[in-house]
Parts: sequence; structure tokens; C-alpha cells
Amino acid sequence: MSQAARLPDDTALLEGAARREESAVRALMRRHNQRLFRTARAILRNDAEAEEAVQDAWLKAFDALPKFRQQARLSTWLTRIVANESITRLRRLRRGAEVVPLMDDLPPLEAEPLNDHVPLADPPREFARAEVRRLVEARIDALPEVFRTVFMLRAVEDMTVEETAEALGIPEATVRTRFFRARGLLREAIAREVDFAMEDAFGFAGERCERITTAVLARLAATPPAVA
Repeated sequence: MSQAARLPDDTALLEGAARREESAVRALMRRHNQRLFRTARAILRNDAEAEEAVQDAWLKAFDALPKFRQQARLSTWLTRIVANESITRLRRLRRGAEVVPLMDDLPPLEAEPLNDHVPLADPPREFARAEVRRLVEARIDALPEVFRTVFMLRAVEDMTVEETAEALGIPEATVRTRFFRARGLLREAIAREVDFAMEDAFGFAGERCERITTAVLARLAATPPAVA
């Protein structure tokens, strides 16, 4: 028998979770936490707020379990709950921004003009740009030499086709062809890097999942189960 076949289905876990059985609650949350966190994170763009939204969404879901109808997919039902919770939380944060500044990585509704005379430190953005720059530099380095040179002169040094052709002693048509090819190779290489990174984006299994699950269990223990 495969491992998947030995795992209880959502129906069995729901029955246990409705009785606040810790093993069922943990199993149910671990099964759906990653999707819920990614949903919340996509809306809130902040890890801590997303974790709080997932916790609150789970508590609402557990309270509503007696009303849950099996005609709907549990994952869809849970996702809708966490999306609504995240949207509500985002609106609350944005209203608060009118009086209390939001945290750095939650932008206001409308961009405000920057004061050119006051430099604004933004370490997360600077780090992200540095990471992107390192990625681009590595991919440029990996280009075949004939393409890399043309790309460096045209794209990085911003030289014209005529200047590049003159500097390298090659026809202008060759510069255009190599530059076009270099851009294509670079896009493909970066796209592959992004695809690999996307597989691990907002990784969930492990500490974050356990933290949310433990917090919800503690809060569930302090409240009686809902009565059908």
C-alpha cells in the first residue's frame, strides 16, 4: 500500500477536527497550510501578516465546520476563507496607514512623491536588487563570448550599433544579430533560474507550518467547539 493510500482523507480529518482532536487538526492544517499561506502572502505581501491571516482563517473555518457542506471542495472553501480574511486585514492596514505608517514592505494605496533631499534607506529593496544584479551578471558571464561582448557594449555600456561595430571591427548587421541573439539567450537563462526559484517560493513545510498549527491549537483549546 502506498503512503498516499494510508493517509486519511479530508472527510475523516474533518470529523476529528470538529471534535478538536489534535492529531486531526494537525494533519488537516499541514495538508492545506501551504496553499493558504501562499494565498495570504500574495494578498498581503508580508510574511507575518500572512501567518496571522492564516491562523484567523483556520479558527473561523473550525468554528464553521458544522455548516460545511461536502459538495464544496474543502481546499476551495478554505482558500476562500483565507482570501477574505487577508483582504479584510489588508483594508484594515491601509486604513491605519492614514494615521500610523505601515511597515516598509506594505505600500500605501497611492504612491507619494519622494523628497529628493532626504535619502530613504530600504535594505530589503537594496538586497533584492543586489540579488537580481548578481543573477544578471552571472547569466551575462555565461553567454558565448561573441554575444557577450556585443551585449556588454550595447546593453550595459549603452553604445550604439555603429559604435559597437566600430569598436569590434564587425559589420553593423552582425552587431544587430548578435545583440538580438544575446538577449534571447539571456532571457532564456534568467527564465530558467526564475522557474527553479518558483518551485521553492514561499517554502512552507517545517517551522512556519508548525508555528501556525501550534498557535491555532492553543487558541482552539481556549474555546469550546461550535455546536451544529
